Amino acid sequence: MTSIALFGAGGKMGHRLSRNLKDSAFTVRHVEVSEPGRARLAQDFGVQCVSPEVALADAEVAILAVPDTHIGKVAQSINHLLKPGTMVVVLDAAAPFAGHLPERPDLTYFVTHPCHPPIFNDETVMEAKLDRFGGIAAKQHIVSALMQGPEEHYALGEEVARTIWAPVMRSHRVTVEQMALLEPGLSETVVASLLDVMREAMDEVVARGVPAEAARDFLLGHMNILAAVIFKEQPGVFSDACNKAITFGKPMLMRDDWKRVFEPQEIAASIKRIT
Repeated sequence: MTSIALFGAGGKMGHRLSRNLKDSAFTVRHVEVSEPGRARLAQDFGVQCVSPEVALADAEVAILAVPDTHIGKVAQSINHLLKPGTMVVVLDAAAPFAGHLPERPDLTYFVTHPCHPPIFNDETVMEAKLDRFGGIAAKQHIVSALMQGPEEHYALGEEVARTIWAPVMRSHRVTVEQMALLEPGLSETVVASLLDVMREAMDEVVARGVPAEAARDFLLGHMNILAAVIFKEQPGVFSDACNKAITFGKPMLMRDDWKRVFEPQEIAASIKRIT
C-alpha cells in the first residue's frame, strides 16, 4: 500500500482530506501542529497524529494541506526529511507557480485542485445537493498537473487526487501555468469579482425600494436561465431586449482591456499577493 504523510491534517482542508483518505487504499500518517486540530481528528476519525519524522519515514507521498502562505515554510521545514523520489502533492497552483517549493530535482511535484460541483448537475440526494464545495457527496471534476518528476508518477498523483476529491467525474490534466490561469485568473479575479458585483447590484435595487426577497429570487432565477443559455446547457437565444441591454451594459461595467488579467505578468502579480 502506498504510504501518505498528510500535513495540516486537522485544518479546514486537511480534515476534508482525512475523511476521504480514512478508508482508502492508502496508508496515511497525519501531521497536525494545533491541539484543536489533533483533538478533532481523534474525535471524528480516531486518528492519532505523529511527528513529521515518523510520518515521512517511509512515505512515498507527502500532501501539504496548508494555506498558500504557509506552503513554502512547511516545505522547507521538511525538505531534509524528503527522500529522493518522494511525491509532494500541493492543493493549489499559487505557491508552486511562485517558486516556493524547494529546488529538488529528485522530488516529484504534483499539483491538484477541485473544480467544485457544477451548477448544472444531476444530483438528486439532498446531501449531494447541499455539498456545494465537493469532496463529500456531490460529484465534481478536478484538474491536476505534474510539475516535475517522471511521467509514470502522474498515474499515482491522479489516483491520490481522485481519492481526496471524491466523488470525481472528469479528471483534466493541465500544466501549472494553465492552472494559474484558472485560479486565481478565471475563478477568482473574474468570476468571484463579477459575482460580488452582482451581489452589490442586488443590494442596490433593494436600497431603491425592491423587496429583498423578491430581488434575491429574481436575480438567482435569472442567473440560472441566462447561464444555461450562455453555456449551452439548453438551446435558446436571448431576446432582442436582452441583447440590447448586454450591448449597453458591458461597456458600462467592463474596461476595454479587462482581459489583461490573464497576461503572465498580471497572473504572477496576483499570485505574489496571494502567497
